[in-house]
Amino acid sequence: MKRDPAQLADREFDLLVVGAGAFGAAAAWDASLRGLRVALIEQSDFGSGASAECFKMVHGGIRYLQHADIRRLRSSCAERTALLRIAPHLVKPLPIAIPTYGHGRQGKAFLAAGMLAYDLLTANKNAGIRDRSRRIARTKLLSRKETLDLFPELESRALTGAAVFEDGQMYNTARLVLAFVKSAVSRGAVAANYTQALSFLWSKNRVSGVRARDLEDGSEFDIRARLVLNAAGPWADYLLDDPEHFGAHRRGHFSRDACFLVNRIPRTSYALAVPGWSKDSDAVLSRAARHLFAVPWREYTLIGVWHRLFTERPDTAQVEEREISAWMAEMNAAYPALRLRREDVLYANCGLVPFGDERSAGGELSFGKESRYIDHRAQGVDGLVTLIGIRYTTARGDSAKALDLLLEQMPNPPARAPTDRLALEGGDLEDFGALQAAARREVPAQISTSTLEAWLRNHGSDFRSLALLAQTPSEAQPLGATDTVMAEVTHAVQREMAVRLQDVVLRRTNLGSGAHPGRTAIDQTAHGMQRLMGWTDERRVAEVTDTERVLDHHRAAVPQSRALGGE
Repeated sequence: MKRDPAQLADREFDLLVVGAGAFGAAAAWDASLRGLRVALIEQSDFGSGASAECFKMVHGGIRYLQHADIRRLRSSCAERTALLRIAPHLVKPLPIAIPTYGHGRQGKAFLAAGMLAYDLLTANKNAGIRDRSRRIARTKLLSRKETLDLFPELESRALTGAAVFEDGQMYNTARLVLAFVKSAVSRGAVAANYTQALSFLWSKNRVSGVRARDLEDGSEFDIRARLVLNAAGPWADYLLDDPEHFGAHRRGHFSRDACFLVNRIPRTSYALAVPGWSKDSDAVLSRAARHLFAVPWREYTLIGVWHRLFTERPDTAQVEEREISAWMAEMNAAYPALRLRREDVLYANCGLVPFGDERSAGGELSFGKESRYIDHRAQGVDGLVTLIGIRYTTARGDSAKALDLLLEQMPNPPARAPTDRLALEGGDLEDFGALQAAARREVPAQISTSTLEAWLRNHGSDFRSLALLAQTPSEAQPLGATDTVMAEVTHAVQREMAVRLQDVVLRRTNLGSGAHPGRTAIDQTAHGMQRLMGWTDERRVAEVTDTERVLDHHRAAVPQSRALGGE
């Protein structure tokens, strides 16, 4: 996958997708499978916005039981099933325990009734999932002893046990977006990161493409397309700031959803749900408070999620120090045994997703329920649909709906593609355990077990391209005190359109996706990219500075185990 913006200007496309987060990337893949000539552009890197900042959950819709919203429950379950089918290397089941206390809404009987209903409503949740290790288990109840065996530090006086359900978890959110992009490109799409849509091109009342800028060299050019899907997330509204064509467009409300990662090695593979301090005002039937989660992710613990209305420009969203202090206090109150301290925090994520436009009885905006679709024919504008996605889980299905809406404007539109069943790049495998065993036999002996596991989770069945590179001793060398090796940098530059240092550190590899990798690893990666891309020393230094800025934006810290290793 090579970056060549000139290809965007030398033809007319059937479809241009603006924005390459989860929704835009999934739309490009879908449209490519439908046989359309597709262009995909992103003003930053692929999957660098809200998609990379999410809580890494693939929701199966169980929370919609308390909203009495069966349609959304089944839809979310279907999307979870699809991701487990098409990307089994990047998505796996995650068991989640909800402790039960006494009777009533905190008790086991109340939760058991809800979970039985959930099992009945999602009876086909594992349809077509070939790998048994990627199948979602039925809900179950744990005894008090079983619960304390998993979480011995829980408050035990009134504890009666726990109810357990499974959802999905993403190993690497940015690489799942990249899998969609690579899959689209393999089907003929032309994709380019760091390509900004400046304004729409017009043919009377019809959008016919965009004026674009290559943010690498500053050049501007036109990208022409018969149809345009505006999937730029929280930036989508800014493209519509054109009173002549769209009237007085009002930017929608956005929630800044945030979570943070702490340097706690998970004791168990189970996540734990505990009541926080806020309530779900939209719930028809709920427990005392909205749940917070302590979730095992890689070798750390992920904690969240917190929401607040955000009205500023998307690029100013970040987690503030005072918020981390408040969240730790809330989590420590809900789960005192954690005893979180500021020095435990390794990384903070936040991303913008649509809030609802309705207000609760208390006057608060409700949480967003569904993605926003805008068919601009209602404003007298042809050739354009805007999709602002709400949950990563639904990206595949919601992008298909947006395409269906947009393709109504094409004579003899192609039928929907089976995107819920065709494997993404790296996902064509029957059994992840068998892949692990085969890979251990094939890769060079100097590649550690932890490095190989990262290859398999990030690249799936495509791991062999890394193994081939790693036959050269210099390519098998670890970067700093991390498990990432130089072959992953080379692969990212040569085959995955990594343009900037932060692309490799934050999104193509595990280096900086959950903690600061240490300055040694950053410098070694920068020197490797300088060699591969012909950077000057000045460019290399600037790239290191920029990457450190982004890591600082995420409050990234070096884990103590790495700090003790000389970082």
